[in-house]
Amino acid sequence: MGRSAAPFRGAGRALRGAVVSAALLLAGCIAVPVPTPPAPPDKLGLVPWTFERLPGWAEERHAELLPAFAESCRRFAALPPDRPLGGAEPAQALAGRVADWLPLCAEAATLPPGDDAAVRAFLERRFRPWLAQNVGGAQPDPFGLFTGYYEPEVSGSRSRRPGSVPLHTRPPDLVLVDLGEFAEDLRGRRTAGRVEQGRLVPYATRAEIVRGALDGRRLELLWVDDPVDAFFLQVQGSGRVNLAEGGVARVGFAAQNGHPYVPIGRVLVERGVMRAEEVSMQAIRAWLAANPGEAAAVMDANPSYVFFREIRGLAPNEGPPGAFGVPLTPERSIAVDRSFIPLGIPVFIDVPHPLTGQPWRRALMAQDVGGAVRGPVRGDVFWGWGEAAGEAAGRMRGRGAWWLLLPATVGR
Repeated sequence: MGRSAAPFRGAGRALRGAVVSAALLLAGCIAVPVPTPPAPPDKLGLVPWTFERLPGWAEERHAELLPAFAESCRRFAALPPDRPLGGAEPAQALAGRVADWLPLCAEAATLPPGDDAAVRAFLERRFRPWLAQNVGGAQPDPFGLFTGYYEPEVSGSRSRRPGSVPLHTRPPDLVLVDLGEFAEDLRGRRTAGRVEQGRLVPYATRAEIVRGALDGRRLELLWVDDPVDAFFLQVQGSGRVNLAEGGVARVGFAAQNGHPYVPIGRVLVERGVMRAEEVSMQAIRAWLAANPGEAAAVMDANPSYVFFREIRGLAPNEGPPGAFGVPLTPERSIAVDRSFIPLGIPVFIDVPHPLTGQPWRRALMAQDVGGAVRGPVRGDVFWGWGEAAGEAAGRMRGRGAWWLLLPATVGR
């Protein structure tokens, strides 16, 4: 009897509570929070266009695209002819296969260098522009975020010095996974981790690595004098290390730990340190320098960590290799989200210039990817190396549009 009475009294209280709650709800006294629906997934849409309608096309210096175009062609020549260029539909179908690009490359190789009219005629005859849109939401959106990156120059050495921090090579236990091999809707997405008891588990975060998670494994490639320089070298993905021993070491992206990239500019905005419109690489660096006691915690808010490899044989005036496997050309190469945009193709962008704010309209080659480059209308322009490139890249952040230039004969 005693054990059965308590549940009955509890049930009575629960019933009375339910009645009171219902009455209050009916009276409008309790606001039930409505969960925020997840954002719809991004989806690429393409609208047929004409070169006559491209803003700034007639004023473009078309011949300047030719060296970057030739680099894409060099890569195409090394790929199987039947290999699709990739990306998402409908771009995948319209971009075709490597074999569709080989005749275009052969013709481009005959064009006279520096002849804007000849290159323009070639592009208008052999390609068609398509306005890219994000059609995943309620309304198609042709505008997206465009940023810039560059190849920084930092001071360092091949041996550890007081205050220096390491650049690590790829750990042997880091497993890279192409998620597109498991699900069609994950094509172009990748992750990384390590295997533990037969399961893929997350790899160490940036904070864990900085605090010694990889110590003792002989993974140190080079040492950088300034931790902030090392952090931004990871953000850019490649760089030049001026060695204390003499000479310059070129380093490039080898792998990433699989954790999402979190922009620390966003972290500073969320902390109320600066407004969104004030965020630039220069402003972030200035804040980190002025607040050394908080700098480490802010940088650790980004769990992503990049592993490097040393690149030998590059000329001083040659850009670092991008994800497409060719050297990047300043102001003519752009990083894209390859789950939507095929690598190797030309695109035409209309964005604000980072230093003047005036329209900046030009053709570039999709030859790289980036951890923060996500979406069908999202680009990251490679500005080159040196102080001027860093100034432009660090300040580039604006909304713009782009068109994919795809072969005129494919998909028809």
